[in-house]
Formats: sequence, structure tokens, C-alpha cells
Amino acid sequence: MSSVVFEALSRQAVAELSSFRLDLYAAMPRLADALFELSDALLRADGPVRALVELALAPEHRRSHGSLYAALNRGDLDADRLRCAIAARSLPRGPGGRIVLAVDVTAWLRPDANTSDARSFCHTYGRRENTHEMVPGWPYSFVAALEQGSTSWTALLDAQRLEPGADSAAVTAAQLREVLRCVFNAGHWKLGDPPVLIVADAGYDGPRLAWLLRDLPVRIVVRMRSDRVFFNPVPDGHRVGPKGGQPPRHGARFELADSATWHVPDSEHATRHYGAARVRAWHRLHPRIWRRSACSDYQGQLPIVEGTLIRLDVDHLPSGGTPKPVWLWFSDPTPSDEDTDTAWHAFLRRFDLEHTFRFLKQTMGWTRPRLREPAAADRWTRLVLAAHTQLRLARSLAADLRRPWERPQPADRLTPARVRRGFRNIRTTLTCPAHVARPSRPGPGRPPGQPNRRRAPEYDVGLALVTNP
Repeated sequence: MSSVVFEALSRQAVAELSSFRLDLYAAMPRLADALFELSDALLRADGPVRALVELALAPEHRRSHGSLYAALNRGDLDADRLRCAIAARSLPRGPGGRIVLAVDVTAWLRPDANTSDARSFCHTYGRRENTHEMVPGWPYSFVAALEQGSTSWTALLDAQRLEPGADSAAVTAAQLREVLRCVFNAGHWKLGDPPVLIVADAGYDGPRLAWLLRDLPVRIVVRMRSDRVFFNPVPDGHRVGPKGGQPPRHGARFELADSATWHVPDSEHATRHYGAARVRAWHRLHPRIWRRSACSDYQGQLPIVEGTLIRLDVDHLPSGGTPKPVWLWFSDPTPSDEDTDTAWHAFLRRFDLEHTFRFLKQTMGWTRPRLREPAAADRWTRLVLAAHTQLRLARSLAADLRRPWERPQPADRLTPARVRRGFRNIRTTLTCPAHVARPSRPGPGRPPGQPNRRRAPEYDVGLALVTNP
């Protein structure tokens, strides 16, 4: 790449990042200066964030540590404006050049925060193998755009806290509608483009999610548990018995755990992925939907949502573990072989979101603050979301400031942690809309010897999320 082209791309990246910072500042109607400087301090920290108050020591945070907590407790950050500002920037493309969105829920665990409201029982994995625990915390639903190839980068687009007892499928569908509205308005998808792929893990009800989003140009790819049961369509020409009655709605059973119920696949081929891989697909299969729980208030006859079941068998895994077959449900009833391959390739890229969660929690310190109010936790989550977006937009501008024991990496392979390490040098070329802090005098505080006699209210932990896979 010539120096002229490199300078032009650098100027374009600086302009895009500066415009995002202006939009971020505009999305803060109250205490904008303190919130914006807190976001810059989060990007400027040398290492992992251990405590929230330590960010007030960064040179970018020109205010007192009291303003830091005041910004989180009483500030404001418009979630819709931030969502549209992120979607208006460049988005990565997944396999096949499509827009691939991944949805997943991760928890901000608060087991001892009895004075914090709106906590739910969050599913977590224990320290021992194959152990599951339910720990009180704040579950958050994230939506991210995925890239091609093996990478630790994802484009986080939105984060929303789930209320106790919330229906995760209904909340995720509403969240995806808002994200897709911003993506469509930004011009990333036009009429005639392939549908947007939405990938999710087994905790989501894929057929119900496809039904809730049936009016949008999307396709759903969800991993299925191996104990699920599906049904074939009713054969043509099937007649009602001599005594009449309602015609059948379900055909022959297709049990994932019983190979005797499988018929000849509609598509089958071999590929090279983790060794020799075998891909089989069965078209027009649907699950049985029951009128209970999330569908209890559904009016009329319950729908039949047909899709394609994809089974992927591989020889070995990168970690060396024993491979297990992967069952996927694709909301396209009759896809082509190319669409089938794109679907399962896109699902494998969903695991890049786990790297993002680990980076948010271990390096950015997303779950470190001991905030009491759920609204303050939402503001902090949006600030972390905005900071991660700035790192993504600054990928082409960062230098490899590696440690002596780290291997050098090319510019296009820098991890989010290395880009954050060099953001202090990039910030000098960017727009900073925050105003200089005015001189002030600290308040008197509580008189010495008088303890706080106003006890904070305590709250019980709410219900677990409704998944209905």
C-alpha cells in the first residue's frame, strides 16, 4: 500500500472516529462533560480496570472523583441515539458478504448486592466440570455484528438489561427490530441484498424468534439441543378419516436423538473444517408449539414455523476434546447448498462474541463497579459499549505497542487490548467536545462523628428469565 493511500485511509478513519465522538457527546443531555471524560479515561487506562474510582486519576478525566459517580447516578445517555450513532458507522460483513448479527445474554453478577433492585437469577457455569449455578445479577442482552475469519473483534451494536421474569425471545425480538431499523436507515442493507443472518445459541427459541421477526428480511440460525423433536409436513393428499375431525397439522416425527426417525437428507456433502466434516440438511421441519407460557395469550391457531435442520459432524476440535455433532435450525425452509454452508459458517463465528465478553469484563472492567441503581448500571454499560466502538473504529490507526514478551502482530491483526494500549496517542488527533472543568470547592460532607442513619432499602431477587427453547 502506497503512502498516499495509507494517509487517505488514516484521514478517513480519523474523521469517522471524530464524528462518532461528536454524536456520542450529543447523546448525553445531562452531565455530558463528566460522562464523556469518563469514557475517555476508560480508553486511556494502561491496564485492566480494577476499580471505578481509579479512572478519576487519568489525565483525560479533569474532574473530581465525586463528579464521576454523579455522572453515573444522575447523568443521562440516550440509548436510541447511541444505537443509531454506532449503526451509522462502518459495519463488518460475515460469510458470503452478508450482515451477520449475533445475540447473546451475559450476566453482571451481583450476589451480595442486597440493596440493588431488579436482580434476576442468572445461569452461570460453576468452577467444577459440568456444574451449573443460578447466581443473582443483572443479565444483559447484547447484539453484535460479526466478521469473517478467526478474530477477537465484534461490532457491538446494542446492550439492554433484562428485567426479572422477562421473556428473552420477545425482548430480543424487540431489540433486534430497533437495531435493524438503525442499520437499514444507515444504508448498510438495500432492497435486493441477501437477508440478514441472526445467529444465537441454544438458549433461544429459534422458531418463535423467526415468527416474531417474520416481516423483516432476516434469517435465523440457532443451535438446537440434541433432545429436541421436530415434525415433517403433512403429506399431500392426506385425507381426514371417515368420522371427520380436524386434519392433522404434523407429519412424521424427527427426533434428533433417534437416528431411526431420520429420513434421507435433502442435502449432504463433505467439507474441510477441523478435519473432514460432514454436513447434512433436512428441509421443511417444524417443532410443535404449545399454548403455554410465552404463547399463552396468542390469539387463534398456533402457527407452524418451518425451517431446515443442519447436522455438522467433524473429526476433531482445536482444543483436542471429543467432538459432538452440532444441530442447527435454519429458518429458511428450502435453502440452497450455498445458503446452508453460509448458515453454519456464520454460526461458528458466533463464538467470537465470547472473546468480546471476556474483554469487557476482564480488561474494560464492565462488571467491576459496585453500583446500586440499575439505571446507573445501564449508563455504565452504554459507556463501555461506546468505548469498545471507538476501539473498533481506531483499529487502522493504532501502533503495535507490544510488551517485550509479546509477539509482534501486523496492523490488521491487533487485538482490542493492543489497540486500547495505543489509544492515548490516537486521542491527540481526535475531536474532544468536552469542556474544561470549572474551578469548584468540595462540599462539607457529613459532619464528623455522625454516621449515616438512612438505611438503604433491600430488595429480593426476582425470577429467572423465560427462555422456552
